[in-house]
Amino acid sequence: MENLVTSDSDKTIYCVECNDQEASIFCEQCDEDFCEVCHDMLHRTGNRRLHTFRKLNPQTNGDEKTSKNCTASDSTNVKKNGNEKDDAAMKQALMEMDGTIINSTGPTFGDYITKRSKTVPLRLDHEERQYLRLLEAALNVSEYTDKIDIITYSNKARRIVGQIKDLCAIISGLLVAGDYRKGSQLFSKNNLRDNAVIFQRIFEVGRRYKIMNPEKMRSTYGKLMYMLMDSCIPEVEEYLGFSCVIPIKTVYDFLKSRESIEVLHDENIVLATREISSEFKTREQIDSEVQRKQFAIRTICEKYANERVSKEDIERCLLSLSDNNAFLKANRDPCDKMLKYLSKYFNPAKHEHGYSLAIQAGRHGHRLTHSHSAQYTYVHQSLTLWREIMNEMFLLWSMADEDLISPNVYRLTNTGQGLQRIQPCPNVSRAIHKVLNRVHKKCGSWVGSSVVHLGDKNVPNSFIFIDKYNQVARILTPIVSTLDRLDLLTRDADVAEYVQNEFGGVEQCRKDILYDLFRHGFDGSGGDNYFDAGSCIDGRLTSAWNWCSTIEKKKFFPIFLMTGFVGFDGTEW
Repeated sequence: MENLVTSDSDKTIYCVECNDQEASIFCEQCDEDFCEVCHDMLHRTGNRRLHTFRKLNPQTNGDEKTSKNCTASDSTNVKKNGNEKDDAAMKQALMEMDGTIINSTGPTFGDYITKRSKTVPLRLDHEERQYLRLLEAALNVSEYTDKIDIITYSNKARRIVGQIKDLCAIISGLLVAGDYRKGSQLFSKNNLRDNAVIFQRIFEVGRRYKIMNPEKMRSTYGKLMYMLMDSCIPEVEEYLGFSCVIPIKTVYDFLKSRESIEVLHDENIVLATREISSEFKTREQIDSEVQRKQFAIRTICEKYANERVSKEDIERCLLSLSDNNAFLKANRDPCDKMLKYLSKYFNPAKHEHGYSLAIQAGRHGHRLTHSHSAQYTYVHQSLTLWREIMNEMFLLWSMADEDLISPNVYRLTNTGQGLQRIQPCPNVSRAIHKVLNRVHKKCGSWVGSSVVHLGDKNVPNSFIFIDKYNQVARILTPIVSTLDRLDLLTRDADVAEYVQNEFGGVEQCRKDILYDLFRHGFDGSGGDNYFDAGSCIDGRLTSAWNWCSTIEKKKFFPIFLMTGFVGFDGTEW
C-alpha cells in the first residue's frame, strides 16, 4: 500500500503514476506526487502544461521540502527539445508498462520486448484472413458440442472422428467454392491425412486470431477449442491419422526462424511499437506522433530487410507488438484508472460521514463482513490483481491453450450450469499463482481468500478461466468512461442543473457511483459460501458482474445513459 502514502508522511513517497520510483515533484493542481519522468510525460501537453509544481527533497522522505513554484511552460528549452523529451518520456513509460523499471544497470528494453514477443501472436496476412473466414463459416454451422458433449452409450471416439471429418469436409467445400483451381489442387484426394498441413494451419489461424481479438469469435471459439481438445485423444488421433494442432505462431518464433531477432533490440523499437493515445492532445500532436511512429517503422524495415525476411514481414511483426500495447491500453488501463479513483475519493484510515465502505453479511445482499479499512484494502487488492492479470493476459492465454490441447484427460460433469468439461490446468495454475504472489507482495496484507479455482466445478477448465477474466475490461471500461465524461455534462445548463439537484454536483455524483460500486460490487455476492466463491480470487469478479446486472435499478443510471453508456457487453441497452 506504499503508493497510498500521502505527501506529509514520514515514509517513502512513491510516484502515484508508476508506483515504483520515489516521488520528487508535487503538482499543486493534480494534488499528487510524481517522479520526474511521469510528471514530464503527463504535463507536456494541454492545460496540464500550465500546472504549477514544487520539488520534493527525496533525501528527507517527507521532512521540510525545498519548494519552488514554477510552471512547465517557464522552461526555455521545452519547445526546442519537445519531440526529444516526448520520445524519451514515452520510452520510459513503455519500459515501465509491466510494473518493472528497466534501466541501464538491468535488462534493456530489447530484452524486455524479446521476452514479451514470445507470447505475442503474429498478425494475420491476407491469405490467413481468407482461411479465418472459412473457419468461422464452418464453425457457425457445426453442431460439434451438441453432438459430443451429451450423455450417451455410443462410442465417443467414433462420434468425435465423425464430427471432425464433417468440419473438415465443410472447410474443404468452402475453399473449393471460393477458389476452384486452388481447392481442386489441395483436395484432389479424399484422404484427410494428405491435407493435414492445410487443416493444421487453418485451425492455428483461428486460435491466433482469438488471442489478438478477445471480443471476436464469441460463439465459435469454444467449439474450435473443444474439437482440438478431443483431437488430442490418442485414440482419436489414431483414427484421423494426423494431429490437428500445431504451435501458435508468435512474433519471436517468426523472427527466430528467419534469424532476425536483432530487430527487437533496435533503438527505434519503442517508437515503432508504441500505442498512440489521443488523450490531452491536439490533432497536430497526434499526427506528429503518427508520423514519428511510421518513420521509425520504415527505418527498422529498411535496416533489417534481407533475403531471409522482407520489409513487409518486419512491419507485420512491429504492428503485432503494437497490437499488444493497444490491448494493454484497452484492458489494463481501466484498472489503473479505477485504482486512482479509489485512492482519490476514499481514505483507508478514515471515512467521511455517509461514505463508509464497511459492509455486513446478510444486509443489502452482502455476503462478507468488512470494516471500512478492510473493504478499502479488499477493493484495492482486487483491482490490483485484475490489473496484473490483464498485463499478463497473452502469457496466460498461451498457457491456457497448452492446457486445453494437452493429453490431460477431462471428465464431463454436471456442475449446476449444465455439462462442463473439467480438466486439470497445470500451466495456467503456475502462471496465475506467480501473478498472485506478485500482487501479495505489492499489497502487503491480504483480505479474503487466496483460493484460485481451476479444474473444478467453479472454473472447469482453462478456457472458462480465460473467458472469465476477459470480462474485466467489459466491466470497468463503461464505468471509467462514465466517470471520465461526467464533467462534459456541465456544458448543458439543464443537465448541469439536474446533476446539481440530484447529486449535489459532478464530483459528488462521481463519488456516489464509486461508493456504490466499491460496496456492492465487491461484497462477496459471487458465491454461496466462503470457500466456493465470495471472497476468493474468482468470486470477486462474479460479484462485480452481479453489480453490473442491477445497474438499471441504480439512482445514477440516467447519468450513465447521458454519458453514452450502451451496456457492459457492447450491445444497445
